[in-house]
Order: sequence, then structure tokens, then C-alpha cells
Amino acid sequence: MSRRRAGILISGRGSNMAALLDAASDPSYPAEIGVVLSNRPEAPGLERARAAGVEAVAVDHRAFGRDRQAHERAVDGVLRANGTEIVCLAGYMRLLTPWLIARWQGRMLNIHPSLLPDLPGLNTHARALAEGRTEHGCTVHLVTEDMDAGPIIAQSRVPVLPDDDADGLAARVLAQEHLLYPKALALFVAREDLGGGTLQPVAGPP
Repeated sequence: MSRRRAGILISGRGSNMAALLDAASDPSYPAEIGVVLSNRPEAPGLERARAAGVEAVAVDHRAFGRDRQAHERAVDGVLRANGTEIVCLAGYMRLLTPWLIARWQGRMLNIHPSLLPDLPGLNTHARALAEGRTEHGCTVHLVTEDMDAGPIIAQSRVPVLPDDDADGLAARVLAQEHLLYPKALALFVAREDLGGGTLQPVAGPP
């Protein structure tokens, strides 16, 4: 079996990254993690990746000032140098420019803590409670220029309990995220393989 090579972008502790690393440690899993990259050199997830034997690289956004695209060009360079075929955003707290999104069109995945298209954006758990929702969850989707609006790959649902607060609900959703992301990545690879896709990065603007 030919395994697809994924790169993971993080900004913090990388709990979803860890779930992907654990899944990819199984040789039968259809993807391998080639590199973990963070915009913050102090991100705890980098050491976690290194401990798992995966290359971990920091590309500090602060060194690029306000030039977001220059930072993304450096990020893109690391991904491509590592042979990355699929990019997984896992708690990456930078808004992406259209340039980077175009470079990885159809090859960049994100996990969001709501049942999209409901509750895009931030503070989803508090908003779910404020709206009196009885169900909440998480979604893995393809990244597009419209925030949290790309095609959905997979979702996981959790009930909202009568005594829930935002922290308790967030913890239960996060537990589902750790299960969902590896399954969604495997599903994405399987769909691409069945469709005959080569999973090569789609070149965007120069």
C-alpha cells in the first residue's frame, strides 16, 4: 500500500495533531505524517511531534511582520520540501490568505468544533448553549477562501446535556475530534484513490 504524505499545521499543544500521529503510527493507516509545522516556536506540539519521531519545524510569523503572504511562502516551502501531499490544519490559529489556500486547493483539511454549516467562526460551544441547541459536534472539511464553508468530509455529533457549560461541552466535543480527524483523513485518501487522484499540490498564483 502506498501511503499518502501529510503535513500538519499547529499553533499550540496539538491534541488533534497527536491523534493523527497515533493513527499514522499504524503501518496500515493510509497516510503518514511527514512534518509538523507551527507558526510559534514555543508551541508544545512541536516537542510532542519530535518525541514521536516526526520532523517538527517552526516558521515564526512574527519574523515577517505584517507580510502574511511572505510567511505563507516560507510555510509552503517547508511543506513542499517535505513531499507533502495533504495539509491538515490542527489548531492553526492564523487566518490563511487566498494565496496559500489556492496552492493547496482540494488538498487542505481543517477540523472545526461545530456541525457546519451551523456555527462557523469562534466560541462555538458557548454559542451552541446560548442558542439552546440540543445537539453539537465537530466537522472535518476542505479549506476554501470562505471561512468554515468548504465541502464537508465527515462529522461527529454529541448531545447537549441539561447541565452543560461551555467547558464541559468543549471537552466532550474535543474527545470526538480526536476520533473524527484520523477517520476523516483516511476517508479523504480513500476517496481520492478511488477517483484516481494523484494528490499532488495544485499550484496557485506564483
